[in-house]
Parts: sequence; structure tokens; C-alpha cells
Amino acid sequence: MSGVIQQFPVEREYQKNPSISSEDIKKLRDWMKTQTHLPEQYWTDLDLIIAYHCCECSTEVTKQVIDLHITSRTLFKEIFQDRVIDKRIIDTLHVALLAPLPTPTVNGYRAMYCRLLDGDYRKYNLTDMIRTFMMIFDLWQYEEGTWPGFVLIIDMDLECMLAKVKEVHFTNAPAFMDKILMLLKPFIKNELIHILHVHEKKSEVLYEYIPKEAFPEECGGKYMKLETLRDHHIRRLQDNKEFFVRENLRRVNESLRQNGKTKTVEDVFGIQGNFKKLDID
Repeated sequence: MSGVIQQFPVEREYQKNPSISSEDIKKLRDWMKTQTHLPEQYWTDLDLIIAYHCCECSTEVTKQVIDLHITSRTLFKEIFQDRVIDKRIIDTLHVALLAPLPTPTVNGYRAMYCRLLDGDYRKYNLTDMIRTFMMIFDLWQYEEGTWPGFVLIIDMDLECMLAKVKEVHFTNAPAFMDKILMLLKPFIKNELIHILHVHEKKSEVLYEYIPKEAFPEECGGKYMKLETLRDHHIRRLQDNKEFFVRENLRRVNESLRQNGKTKTVEDVFGIQGNFKKLDID
């Protein structure tokens, strides 16, 4: 069973996060109204709360992140433009399972479980996988609001954002995975190395982070079977097409940017892919 998802109530967000006040959100709303290139009319108070919470309740940082977030979604058209539940999305969900788990981690974080369902590499399309992942993620966050943290679990058994990423787990990893990470360590920021966890086949260490029963049945848990879980998320997306119709309107109008300079991918991320600070008036 699925159905139309309801937005997480704003009133409950204020109860959940007493450090955030309606006045904080009003200030961000008033600022967005002055930024004519931003789609303020399509951003809800919940969106503003999620951004503010993600930025540790810093108003100035939140302004930068909101602009960066919307600008990035406008620029990366292959992932975010005209998002609909089409054949690409359905095919992707038959190749890869991208499933929010029902139980929080021991730290109260929410977790997304990812694994391949089909071993035929000819069916893999990374862009479509990212596009599908973000659609599932956005709908999930719309339903649940803020989280204290987000955990990504990537199951490698087949030999595959506004959120505080706290942990990334690779499960059923080959024995050489640790060696690969050691080779990459000099090139990866310490903050990222700290959140990466590698678990080899038959390892039970993962369950120190998230209860075993939260996983699909084929993985030793008590959640849905993989096929049932896949079909559930296909129906969930199909039942919420209108959410994406509205979300598609939340893009930048570069012709209205106040400094007159249109942002490009290079402006935002740099030639080498590094983030650059956006100019905020």
C-alpha cells in the first residue's frame, strides 16, 4: 500500500527543534522575497526549516546554501529537470534498490539502503540512478522533515542533498576495499574519511549502528522482501506525481539574478569540482 504523501507539519518541526523559531523562518522568507531569481513562492516554511536546520541555524550560511541548492538543481538538468515517473525511473528501480529504512540508527539518524538487484552491467545508468535516488530522497524528506543526521548504506553484494550526512556504510564489501580506501586517504578530507565504514561479507558490525531487523528479509532483517520493497517505492513515486510537478517549479531564473551575472556549473563548483561561495545580496 502507498498513497499520496502529506507534508510533515511545520508545527511539529518547531516542537522537534525548539532552537528554531517562526521568527527565524520569517527572516529567511523575507530575504528570499528580495532575491528575485529564486522561486520563493514555491518554497514552503518546511523547506526553509530543513535548510536552516541543515546549516546549524546560521542565517547567513542558510542564505548561501539555499541559493547554491536551487542553483545546482537548475544547472544539473540531467538529474533535476522535468522530473517525472517515466520508464527511466521504473527501469532504474528494477536494477537498483534505493530504499529508506523504517528504523532510525542507534544515534537517531535516518538511513537509506542501496543495492543492485540486477547483475547485468549493461543496464546500469549512473545518471538515472542519481536522478531516481534524489526523487525518493526528496519525497521522503517532504514526509518526515528534519533529521538529526542521514546515513547512506551501500550494499556491494553483487560485485552502487539538504541533509547532514553522518555515516556512509559499504556492506558485503570485497576484502580489498579497505586497501583502496587507504590508497585514497591522502586525497580525501579527514571529515569524509571519518564517516566512511567498510563491512566485509558476514560482518555483524553494521548492526551496532542500525538494528538488524530494519533491513530487508534477504539481508537477515524483518523488513519487506527486496521485490516487495522495490514495488512499494515504484507505487509511492507514481502516487505522488503531483509532488514532482510542484518541485519542478523550484528553479532559478538566472535572467533575474540581481548582480546580472548568470551562474554556470564552473561558477558554482569550479573547474575541478570544488564548491565556490555564491554572492548573496
